[in-house]
Amino acid sequence: MRETPARLRHLPNAISLLRICAAPVLVVLAVHGAERAFAWLFIVALLSDIVDGYLARRLQLTSVLGAMLDSIGDLLLFLVAVVGIWCFHAGLLLQHRPACVLLVMLWAGEPLVAIARYGRISSFHTYASKVAAYLLGLMTGVLFVWGPSTPLLYLAITVGVVASLEELLLIGLLPTWRANVKGLYWVLREARGDSP
Repeated sequence: MRETPARLRHLPNAISLLRICAAPVLVVLAVHGAERAFAWLFIVALLSDIVDGYLARRLQLTSVLGAMLDSIGDLLLFLVAVVGIWCFHAGLLLQHRPACVLLVMLWAGEPLVAIARYGRISSFHTYASKVAAYLLGLMTGVLFVWGPSTPLLYLAITVGVVASLEELLLIGLLPTWRANVKGLYWVLREARGDSP
């Protein structure tokens, strides 16, 4: 494969940084009741999450820094989604309070456990967490554009809870920090000495 041009080497990280910078802007939009602007910027930020990962893999520019920036952006985007839903659709959160509280506690708590264990957030990027992030993003996008979908909400919450529990198990199993872990299945196969 040809070497990546110098001008593109920092593109995936720059996109992740833009997503991180979008988080406070989204909070301001939510607090000031600008739902349409919030929805469109949120959707762009979600799409940037797909683009930065694709470019990093396609251009072979994956790095520890890139994994960390991506994880920080993902966490901030999740928290911003909660703020936006609370500001514009608080009734939805209140109506499904136990499930929503469980998800937020696990999703926000996992990085804290990782920091206590490794001194930094996990950046596992498991398959389950990717699916959960896409479902939560889809559910939030649908909510802001067309309105609430209870089946989609519970599908996203269920997958999000499973993904968070898997990452907590990985924190317990992996003695040192590693980025881009596929999931518990692969870690257990590796521990048994099976080829990936």
